[in-house]
Amino acid sequence: MTEWHKSNWRNKPRVQMPDYTDQAALNAVEAQLSKYPPLVFAGEARRLKEQLAEAGRGEAFMLQGGDCAEAFDQFSANAIRDTFKVMLQMAMVLTFGAKVPVVKVGRMAGQFAKPRSAPTEVIDGVELPSFRGDIINDLDFTPEARIPNPQKMLQAYTQAAATLNLLRAFSTGGYADVHQVHQWTLGFTESDNAAKYRDMANRIQDALDFIKAAGVTGDQAHTLQTVEFYTSHESLLLEYEEALCRQDSTSGKWLAGSGHMIWIGDRTRQPDGAHVEFARGVLNPVGLKCGPTTTAEDLKVLMNKLNPENEAGKLTLIARFGAGKVGENLPRLIKAVQEEGANVTWVCDPMHGNTIKSATGYKTRPFDSVLREVREFFAVHEAEGTIPGGVHFEMTGLDVTECTGGVREVTEEDLSARYHTACDPRLNASQSLELAFLVAEELTARRQNASLAANG
Repeated sequence: MTEWHKSNWRNKPRVQMPDYTDQAALNAVEAQLSKYPPLVFAGEARRLKEQLAEAGRGEAFMLQGGDCAEAFDQFSANAIRDTFKVMLQMAMVLTFGAKVPVVKVGRMAGQFAKPRSAPTEVIDGVELPSFRGDIINDLDFTPEARIPNPQKMLQAYTQAAATLNLLRAFSTGGYADVHQVHQWTLGFTESDNAAKYRDMANRIQDALDFIKAAGVTGDQAHTLQTVEFYTSHESLLLEYEEALCRQDSTSGKWLAGSGHMIWIGDRTRQPDGAHVEFARGVLNPVGLKCGPTTTAEDLKVLMNKLNPENEAGKLTLIARFGAGKVGENLPRLIKAVQEEGANVTWVCDPMHGNTIKSATGYKTRPFDSVLREVREFFAVHEAEGTIPGGVHFEMTGLDVTECTGGVREVTEEDLSARYHTACDPRLNASQSLELAFLVAEELTARRQNASLAANG
């Protein structure tokens, strides 16, 4: 790899980033942040990289989920707990379907900045800069609120640190006990509409009853009471990322100390751009969103830049095409990966390509479209003989009404009831768990097909 320094990105073209008007204030915040402890540690990032390598080989499965954009005014211990709780439920169902460990990665403790399709927005004839997430400016539609404020980075750091502290406590303090998690899931299957998932839930219960009867309990097996839980976010605001970048004392490599995994979005993946330049030099696992406009040539360049040593688990390709478009796009990118002999982990993001505007004016995502894209993702990998390594959802543990469909049958007329997102629509707790059951069915079918093929 050519010589890299954490500030080299400043010499590259930058997109989707704010222009701060007060340079002295920005410098002061960066200097302050650079003295703060990193939010994550190099050993944790290396461990996640190992687990993502396993997902790339089909020996594990990645579940990545959480908020579209974390909001300062919606921050609470209960909200963190509820999202963590649903992810544990989803992971248990997916583990049963795949019969491999599930790598749990939250879009949490750092997902504060959002790329926008336009730099400005117009309401009632008034044009103002777009809202870019609470780490940059405010949602209120006033000229003052939309001015980028570097002080907001310090609040983002504080919220991220508090979130991580709570997640670590939940992960190891008994809240994640496997028997308790399953009891929550049984509650979901009690409704008439969810009856079709009861059979799998009962089989999970049988498995838990068996290991308990065999004398394996949380007291003897600590792993039944604890989980490994990682954090991730889009590495968008590079002043924040650089300020939290630290040199690992054991390896001499650089760690993005803002989260265990960072990713580059579909709008910031320019091969010679600032975001790729920053991400190429850190030891963390890196995600790369791949959309319909991703060309095979660009992907080859990006893979070589972001993973020059072709390290397994280093690079996760997050496919986001939209339902009905996977078949025409994913095979050509799989071919590009194979031509390069690249080690990657393939993950499906069925959210971002399926956003529509409802008749009532709300942005939404139909549950059926989300599910269809996941199924198309699995089908292409089945046809290509490659491995679907995971799924990536925008979701919340709250009972919101932002995506239509699912067992609760959220309609377009329901959207206004509890539409709380600061940016894009999220799956609610019920929709998230239902999707986990349906993905588990796909994983079970894939495993059975592989077994049949192996036995002739």
